[in-house]
Amino acid sequence: MADPKKLNDRGLIVKVLGDLPRKMGMQRLIVPRVVRAPDNGLKDPGGWSGFVIIQESHISIHTFPRRRFVSIDVYSCKDFNPRPIRRYFRRLFGVRKFENHLVVRGTQYPHYNLA
Repeated sequence: MADPKKLNDRGLIVKVLGDLPRKMGMQRLIVPRVVRAPDNGLKDPGGWSGFVIIQESHISIHTFPRRRFVSIDVYSCKDFNPRPIRRYFRRLFGVRKFENHLVVRGTQYPHYNLA
């Protein structure tokens, strides 16, 4: 559950995607891209979807203001502490209930060039 007004604030989503890589000590490769996602008449009541590509991978945000729901994916090849990131999202989007999944990826990534 999150604040529907904040979830419907395109400027806030752009700000988060612009600021978060720096806060995590990561390098942004593009300016954030945020688009309006319309109601599809089925499960999705519409909202905002945005992403930023970072040197370490990407960050994406999908908001559903009418459901008071936000889905955020912070995907990184670089290790990071998720606790301050959760606090950041709680504060900026007014998140009251949090579901968190940490997936360790890239365990088979080679440590040297193979070609």
